[in-house]
Amino acid sequence: MFTYEYPRPSVTVDVVVFGYDGGRDLKLLLIQRGGEPFKGQWALPGGFVDMDEDLEASALRELEEETGVKDLFVEQLYTFGAPGRDPRGRVISVAYFALVNLTDHPAVAASDAEQAEWYPLHELPELAFDHARIIDMATNRLRAKVRYQPIGFELLPEEFTLAELQALYETVLGVPEFNKRNFRTRIMKTGILEEVGRQENVPHRPAVLYRFNEEMYQQLMDQRDSAVLRRALDFEI
Repeated sequence: MFTYEYPRPSVTVDVVVFGYDGGRDLKLLLIQRGGEPFKGQWALPGGFVDMDEDLEASALRELEEETGVKDLFVEQLYTFGAPGRDPRGRVISVAYFALVNLTDHPAVAASDAEQAEWYPLHELPELAFDHARIIDMATNRLRAKVRYQPIGFELLPEEFTLAELQALYETVLGVPEFNKRNFRTRIMKTGILEEVGRQENVPHRPAVLYRFNEEMYQQLMDQRDSAVLRRALDFEI
């Protein structure tokens, strides 16, 4: 077995999970740490990577073990490796982020987590390690991507109204209100929505329901015509 004299840093994963329930604030999944360091403090779900484990598999395992949330699509965000970021020693963390509809993913504490809760993004408690920085970077990434990719649809039910879609974009981008006509004109120009009917059993005039047309979106991507989406989704307030 080959050995070498250089010190070996440890590797962890952290997962930023954004959730949405139709309100005016995104939610973030946090766990309350059950052990040291930072015992009792809130943090992102995550933990150490096993020696024979893929990074993404480790992120999904830790997420399920600590919160009960599973079966997510996660995207790698960034690697955080500043010396001193972890009092246990030289620890490098690979961060991932995911988007979910809150109704589909209740949080249940498990493993070394005392609690697991969804916190409003603008009302976060004091966080352990450098997790505030990780969350800031994930939030900025989300706000950038939502302007050129329809990633926000992962936060909505399968069928939704244009008003619900507009509220989501306003929430993600942190703006008070888009021009309603401008938003609807731009989003319909993308061609990635399809009408599926109207609302039922509502006390007001039923609104048209839509769903995300993934096939049309893939056609645009295959044609390398992402500029169409970028222009349409770059909304003006």
